[in-house]
Amino acid sequence: MKRMQVLALLLGLCVLTTAGPSTAQNTAEKRMQALALLVGLSVLSTADASTAQKAAEKSGTMPTRAQFKMERDEFLLTHRWDEATELWVMKAGFEPPAGVKSRRDVVAARDDFLRNNRWDQLSGTWAPLKGTPRDLNMMSREQVRVETQQFVRMHRWDETTDTWVTR
Repeated sequence: MKRMQVLALLLGLCVLTTAGPSTAQNTAEKRMQALALLVGLSVLSTADASTAQKAAEKSGTMPTRAQFKMERDEFLLTHRWDEATELWVMKAGFEPPAGVKSRRDVVAARDDFLRNNRWDQLSGTWAPLKGTPRDLNMMSREQVRVETQQFVRMHRWDETTDTWVTR
């Protein structure tokens, strides 16, 4: 298929360069040929992307469809969708893999950071609080939401060290 695209592209270039004197009919033909050339180029550019994906699949760097299905099925065996919290939760009788902290522990670590630090708009950094930690329950929902969003933008959970790390 790629050979046909290249041939169509070359044919369009040849026709554009061999046009005779300019008339209304020749102008319309040139426009149609230019349109055909643009269509050929766009098809050719998408063919390269699909070829690259097939090459990656052949080299074994991408998981196969069967692997994706197997992982999905394993996940659905151990998790269920909770409508109330709009999150996937572990089914009763299943435990997370060894060494993986629960969502509750991760959220507790984030809240601990938010209690002891404050986002400083002027410097664009987190500033440690001096004195006692603040009570998140005394803050408005909007304040907690804004600071939580800022925290998640600047940190990620590192599963190897079980801590929040700066991005």
